Amino acid sequence: MSNREGRLRTVDLARAVGLSTQQVRNCEDAGVLPPAGRTDAGYRVFGERHREALLAYRALQPGYGAVTATRVMRAVHAGDVAGALALVDAAHAALHEERVALRAAGEALDALAGREPVAPPGTGDGLRIGEVAALVGVRTSALRVWEAAGLLVPGREPGTGYRVYGPADVRDARVVRTLRRSHHVFEQIRPVLEDLRRAGSSEALRTAVEARGRALTARTRSMLAGAGALHAYLE
Repeated sequence: MSNREGRLRTVDLARAVGLSTQQVRNCEDAGVLPPAGRTDAGYRVFGERHREALLAYRALQPGYGAVTATRVMRAVHAGDVAGALALVDAAHAALHEERVALRAAGEALDALAGREPVAPPGTGDGLRIGEVAALVGVRTSALRVWEAAGLLVPGREPGTGYRVYGPADVRDARVVRTLRRSHHVFEQIRPVLEDLRRAGSSEALRTAVEARGRALTARTRSMLAGAGALHAYLE
């Protein structure tokens, strides 16, 4: 049991925060906790500050992940509060980039308007680059730039080597045009196309986008809760 001075044994602290005694020891060794005192017999002695540190650490984990939560607490206990907050900022910036990519996927889906890739009437085995440019509303040079960036992967006609665009290639070109008009850079567009090709249809991607949006919202709420707990600990 803890004594009248409020000191906590390892087992007392573990019970107070819902961890095992080994997890508490691991947290101290990792710098998640301030250094513990020692009895004359060498046993760890914890206090309220340690309990608060563990609660802050556990609050950070759902939104920031165990690795970042550990790095944040370690920086705090090393006296580098600015470094700890920089880690928090970086995690929020990464989440923002995920939201930007998700918004791009949503805009691409709006451009597709639920249509699956279908070859235009009379196109036979595929379209040439000039035909696709006219259909999408861009210059042929834009299609070549997008291909060079790995966003479009048209086939090649045997013998002549001419580009041949199938229905999915035309769909991808429409997606790229839509996102470029919204000022998205190639690195933001590439994962949208990869998701679309992997999903196999715009409807499947829409379902995935909606699920991803809900997950991001849940993570944002977890990050806010964790940041609040960290703020309280720093205070």
